[in-house]
Amino acid sequence: MKTNQLHQLFKECTGVSTDTRKIEKNTMFFALKGENFNGNKFAQTAINLGAKYAIVDEDLEINVSSSIIKVDNALNTLQELASFHRKTLKTPIIALTGSNGKTTTKELINAVLSTQYKTIATKGNLNNHIGVPLTLLEINESTHIAVVEMGANHQKEIEFLCEIAQPDFGLITNYGKAHLEGFGGVEGVIKGKTEMYIHLKSNHKTIFYNSEDAIQSEKIRGYSSTFKFSTKGNGDVNLQLVDTDPTLSIMFEDNLIKTNLTGTYNFTNVAYAILIGKYFKISDEKIKKAIEGYVPQNNRSQILKTNRNKIVLDAYNANPTSMALALESFEKIKHPNKIALLGDMFELGEAAQEEHQNIINLLETSPINRAVLIGKHFYSCNIQSNFILQFETFEDAFNYLKKSEINNAQILIKASRGMALERLVELF
Repeated sequence: MKTNQLHQLFKECTGVSTDTRKIEKNTMFFALKGENFNGNKFAQTAINLGAKYAIVDEDLEINVSSSIIKVDNALNTLQELASFHRKTLKTPIIALTGSNGKTTTKELINAVLSTQYKTIATKGNLNNHIGVPLTLLEINESTHIAVVEMGANHQKEIEFLCEIAQPDFGLITNYGKAHLEGFGGVEGVIKGKTEMYIHLKSNHKTIFYNSEDAIQSEKIRGYSSTFKFSTKGNGDVNLQLVDTDPTLSIMFEDNLIKTNLTGTYNFTNVAYAILIGKYFKISDEKIKKAIEGYVPQNNRSQILKTNRNKIVLDAYNANPTSMALALESFEKIKHPNKIALLGDMFELGEAAQEEHQNIINLLETSPINRAVLIGKHFYSCNIQSNFILQFETFEDAFNYLKKSEINNAQILIKASRGMALERLVELF
């Protein structure tokens, strides 16, 4: 079946699904495959649950009806359908990528834009070769603006996602030490993320950028279709960092915004939301209200207050850059008893040992009262200070902390997603 024909069938549907547990009536089900699942086996289940069509790429051992459509590759078909659908839309798309802060930035931008426009934004962190097509297929003719987050762990991935989404605007939150294994080092990260700029420039689209990021400024040098923020008075929008304790406060154009976010590392995330709000002619009052009303969730810079302790829960993910920035901000918090609970950082390849040791070196000179390091990488590093403790497994650390009876402490919890350190929260 040709893509334009499939698109006609898609227009009969209420949406797209890849999970029979989330099927809604009259959706189009795509039978995707992975290492541990095969959606083809659930095609009939999807139809039984109310899907109007099921797109499969294997011969099924059932009486195939006209509702089940076989294609060569279900994933490729999903991507091609999303690309075709995007080309039928006049909706402007803002795309964003970066090593750190993508999801928070996306949510802040959406919060600001949605005060005045009907928006669609990437749900959660569905920002890959499956998530981006799914987001695009949510856009309809009534959508004023779409915000599409793009993640990558190797080169050419952002290029591919941009080809599908054809964004009108774009930004890179930052360049950091994330997915070093897949990108082949820091230079590989820079090259991979910059694919966003290359696509936007080649299609004469608009770039939002941080004028004080030297790499960003270099990569867009000579390109005129830009809109930038600055803390030095030379931006299209000018801002100032006011405070980070207990939460981040920012001043822009005589407006003080008191956020619910922790740390200086969230400054640029908020700055992009303000910048884009101003570009799309949203009032200062609406920008301020939207950002002040945003409360982080899903283990991202969450501030949790228990009857015994105060916790900064930032355990959704971690890489050497975000870990160092989190520690830097945590050190600035005024509290007599600060404890850092840090877990291993993944996808660092050959740099894993060095980068974990670098974090320990930062801790050695830190004013933090106690640090508990969890995971095989941290456990194999050298430590000189007795206030830093190492545990090879989560269970060992959990048992130690359970016996410690920590009270009246300010606690930072930070690690890669696979460590699931949010499980420690119950102890405090």
